[in-house]
Amino acid sequence: MHDDHGHVRERRALLKNGLVLAGALAVPGTVSATTRLGRPLTARDLKPMSQPPLPRTTVAVTSPKVVRPDLLRQAMASLSRHGSRIQHHDRIAIADFAAASGKPRFHFVDLASGRSTSLLVAHGSGSDPAHTGYLERFSNRFGSNASSEGAFVTDDYYVGKHGRSQRLIGLDPTNDNALDRAIVVHSAWYANKDMIETHGMLGRSQGCFAVGERDLDQVFARLGTGRMIYAAKV
Repeated sequence: MHDDHGHVRERRALLKNGLVLAGALAVPGTVSATTRLGRPLTARDLKPMSQPPLPRTTVAVTSPKVVRPDLLRQAMASLSRHGSRIQHHDRIAIADFAAASGKPRFHFVDLASGRSTSLLVAHGSGSDPAHTGYLERFSNRFGSNASSEGAFVTDDYYVGKHGRSQRLIGLDPTNDNALDRAIVVHSAWYANKDMIETHGMLGRSQGCFAVGERDLDQVFARLGTGRMIYAAKV
């Protein structure tokens, strides 16, 4: 009877050890960890002491709403160069004519906070004769219907053939005919967002900064008078 009890205890011990071993095998590294620690494992040993770092990834910035650094540097240099002719230096607008017309490329930058808002803007038909959606060239010539490159200062408001508009004064040799050419800021149906859905690009102006009809109030509010618009293709 005593031997039977002994055999039962041995079988129970073997069964228990077998279950422990099976459990250890189910957790990778547990058996070897027990050997290294020199003591039985506890729940604490199986928990990571800290969250492992996430893998580092590099994400390229491709948003059209980001003003490219080289273009911003050029705009700031122009603001400094023409500073005496520009009354307000708190906000500027940058037209990135390297981007397609279907992209928000008219950037309004708050220089105090560094924040920017980007809207659609059309370029002149003379700058894109084949209507590809990309500006190919600038011109300061009368009758060219092209966009001009360089710094402009915003002037007064008026109501003309395009409705509410704002006059611009060109500050560089590349755009100093802007006032006489009637290069202005105005709204147009061909600069509305739905043009992108139907045509994949905006229509073309006669050289003016034409914005969407619903964006004009915002543009006027952000620009006001005496602020710089910088247009370039970098």
